[in-house]
Amino acid sequence: MTDQPSAINPNTSAPTPMQAKAEARMLRSEIGNKWGKFTTQELDDLTDNDDLVAALVAKYGLDNAAATRDAATVVQGRAF
Repeated sequence: MTDQPSAINPNTSAPTPMQAKAEARMLRSEIGNKWGKFTTQELDDLTDNDDLVAALVAKYGLDNAAATRDAATVVQGRAF
């Protein structure tokens, strides 16, 4: 043991399931605002970034590289 304080910050713990669901809803809302052709059901069916990329290619006719870039801009590593 040392005299040093712990580097673990209790305020930076993983989000609770309720917080994770709220963040996922917010992400889907942002996706819906940016790409208005998606129905609520289509947004609810998105499970990850790959699903979003595939949906952008199918719904908007984007090429895979553009869809990947655009999805990454909105998702920014957040969980669905």
